Amino acid sequence: MTRSITHQPDPALDLVLERVVDVPRELVWKAWTTPEILKRWFTPAPWTTVGCEIDLRPGGRFHTVMRSPEGKDHPGTGCFLEVVEHEKLVWTSALGPGYRPQASAEEAFTFTAVISLEAHGTGTRYTALVIHGDPMSRKKHEDMGFHQGWSAALDQLIAIMRPASS
Repeated sequence: MTRSITHQPDPALDLVLERVVDVPRELVWKAWTTPEILKRWFTPAPWTTVGCEIDLRPGGRFHTVMRSPEGKDHPGTGCFLEVVEHEKLVWTSALGPGYRPQASAEEAFTFTAVISLEAHGTGTRYTALVIHGDPMSRKKHEDMGFHQGWSAALDQLIAIMRPASS
């Protein structure tokens, strides 16, 4: 049996969002792995996600199209590196499907995202670790509003996935 890799954040290179949410981890997993659900919460309003393709396996494609309030589309394609059902989802923007390296626009930066889900009572301890290759990329992502944006998107996930009895 293959053991999952443990990721330790480096404060100089990585950004972390960690919260306990009142949604069972199976539903958080479903929100991350079902394209029609992901499109409803993935980008913080007033942005929207208008396209999503998920090939949920190592080497598989993770593709989204985010639309700005002005109507400009921002496609992003990545590659899943690790998939542990209901526990961990790892993907990177540095690679495309099949682990093929991809060129990025000069103004863009690449990152690897590690989404970890742990059962916490009837809810989930949710951790999003976003790994950057250099301090400048980390700062750029933070300055773009990482904490506010990823937190707002998580709030949207909670709003649509929270069990009715909550």
